[in-house]
This record gives sequence, structure tokens and C-alpha cells, in this order.
Amino acid sequence: MTLVDYEALATAAQNARNLAYAPYSRFQVGAAVLTASGKIFCGGNIENAAYPLTMCAERVAIYSAYAAGEREILALAVVTATDDVASPCGACRQVMIELAPQCEVLLLNLQGDERRTSPHELLPHSFGPSQLDEANR
Repeated sequence: MTLVDYEALATAAQNARNLAYAPYSRFQVGAAVLTASGKIFCGGNIENAAYPLTMCAERVAIYSAYAAGEREILALAVVTATDDVASPCGACRQVMIELAPQCEVLLLNLQGDERRTSPHELLPHSFGPSQLDEANR
């Protein structure tokens, strides 16, 4: 099993934050995921003038891992420039529940504050594939 180097993951997320495209909100977010194979995939939020088309950093990182064929995400780090650590939006929480349900989530700010949590703690009583399976019985 791959050990999680949280410092390296946090650094990767901070670097991804610097590459975020956030000309409208100016709220840059960086994320990095560590997969079971030991690879790190990064993402920054990418905004669009048609606001609903904006993609959060967490989803960019998770989708990048999946696009590369990775299916087991061990950890996810998210970095924001907020006074306290910021929590992922609901859409990102839903994606984590389905694509990275067992990962550890590390929320960080630029001052070094951190909180460790999980997708299930962030989105209790979530909707997921098991409900679809029940509906199709």
C-alpha cells in the first residue's frame, strides 16, 4: 500500500492553486490527489464567463486521475487562501463520494491550518451508485 506523503500532496495542491484560472471570482483553489499507484494528479479551479461551466479544483484533480486510468484515490488535498480552511462545494462532495469514497481529505489554507476529514463526513447520507442499484431491482 502506498503511504501518503501529506507534505508533498499539500505542496502539489499549492502549486496547482497558482495555476488556477479565476479571473471572475479571484478565488484560486488548488487540489491534488494521490492514487494507489503512487501518482499525484493536480488541478486548479477553472472559471468560465458562463459561470455554470466553471470546474472546481477538486473535480479537475479527480477527473485527471480517472482520465489517466487510475481508480483508487487514497488522499485529496485542497488549498485555499482563506482565514480558515474552506470546505469543498456540494458538487465536489458528490463526486468524491462516488469516485474517491475511501480517501482522506486534507483541507488547508496558506497559513498552514489544516483539517482532515472524509467524503462521508463531508456528505453524510449521500446519494450514490447503491441507490441506483436498489432502484433497478
